[in-house]
Amino acid sequence: MAVIAGAAVWEHFYAPPGEVLPRGIVIFFFASNTIMICAIVYFLLESFLKKQEELRAELRESLNNLRTTQSQLIQAEKMASLGQLTAGIAHEIQNPLNFVNNFSELNMELTEELKEELKKEHADPELLGELVTDLIENQKKIVHHGGRAASIIKGMLEHSRTGSGQLELTGINQLAEEFLHLAYHGQRAKDSTFYVRLHQDFTFGLPEIKVIPQDLGRVILNLLNNGFYATRKKVLHNIPGYEPTVTISTRQVSQYIHIIITDNGTGIPDDVKSNIFQPFFTTKPTGEGTGLGLSLSYDIITGAHGGTIEVESTLGEGSKFVIVLPVRR
Repeated sequence: MAVIAGAAVWEHFYAPPGEVLPRGIVIFFFASNTIMICAIVYFLLESFLKKQEELRAELRESLNNLRTTQSQLIQAEKMASLGQLTAGIAHEIQNPLNFVNNFSELNMELTEELKEELKKEHADPELLGELVTDLIENQKKIVHHGGRAASIIKGMLEHSRTGSGQLELTGINQLAEEFLHLAYHGQRAKDSTFYVRLHQDFTFGLPEIKVIPQDLGRVILNLLNNGFYATRKKVLHNIPGYEPTVTISTRQVSQYIHIIITDNGTGIPDDVKSNIFQPFFTTKPTGEGTGLGLSLSYDIITGAHGGTIEVESTLGEGSKFVIVLPVRR
């Protein structure tokens, strides 16, 4: 370009991967070639602005894709916990259903005996009374165990609800015990050789507090599963006399309820401990964890529940997770 009695200054900045995007700053003193210079400046600025808009569009698309992927991963994590709940519930519901079936069969036999006795011309009043009493007692047991099965199913439906649940007054000991059984039987459903000694240490007389039961239950389930995983890994070390143990306990400290889950598994290295609540961070092999379990747990406790969750761990000795929830909200 020829500029008469003028000067042109060119600046460049770089956009990855090494692409040069020119920006022209043109200084001139005379009117010569003014139109040409202005046209060049306009062209360069238009090119630059267009490139900026394309980059912004790409960034917006990338952000939307990341949000979609994040939502899908979070839902997958929830479905994974629901799958374990289902396995545990299948075991829990089998016992009351067995009782219902057994007592129903007994009542059918008693009913046949009662019919036969009533056909007699001189029925035995004492025997009739015994048969009717047995029928009534068995029926009470059927109602009791049927109600137990119904409550388990109701709990499953509550825990599988999506969206933001409502805060409800809840007994923490009962919730913790329920999820302890569900977590254990869920593991046993996946691996029949799985074994761990379970220990409950609940403080009785705790006040009911407002929580979202299905969400807090997911947190307890996740922490228990981590404890099961750590103890199972330590079992593979074949340490003489080692007995895998997971303990869940509750305490009231001033105006707070503590839920404490302890295991004597492999423990967590210090360099890992500081990252365990970060999204997508996991030390498990590919396919065994998304890295969202503890991140979601942290969000559930510190978000809607206004609490805290902390971890203490010694490598080779085990870990302790402490959930702290306010009594009054």
